[in-house]
Amino acid sequence: MSERLDYQKQAPALFKKLLDYSMAAHATTIEEPIQDLIAIRASQLNGCGFCVDMHVKQATIHGERPLRLHHLAVWRESTLFSPRERAALAWTEVLTQLPVHGVPDELYERVRGQLSEQEILDLTHAVMGINAWNRINIAFRSEPGSRDKAWGLDKADLN
Repeated sequence: MSERLDYQKQAPALFKKLLDYSMAAHATTIEEPIQDLIAIRASQLNGCGFCVDMHVKQATIHGERPLRLHHLAVWRESTLFSPRERAALAWTEVLTQLPVHGVPDELYERVRGQLSEQEILDLTHAVMGINAWNRINIAFRSEPGSRDKAWGLDKADLN
């Protein structure tokens, strides 16, 4: 498959606004390791190869352990994630694959047991951001690894 179009060049103002939103959502109460995990998990669920590739490389650069990255797809069965990380991953999954009847109260209460209201709001914005990126990269078939050098992801040394 080849890339359909370069959305960054076609609509630079909108690209910048989405980037600004994502950067603002990233600079919140949610710590970077959790931000990395939720970006990868949402991208896995959405089937966005470009974003999975990018965020695995970012997480590696940030010091994430390879085994945790391998376990992310099966985080419920893994013992490698803290209760706080589990809450963030559960929230990410429910917002990425919204149930017909919305977010269950039981899940909200479970997440609320690990994160403050501000943290839940900040996490929600981070999930919204990665889902937007997934959708645009899937729509236009962004090629995994195609922007590694420009974005410094080659430092992950995963090729």
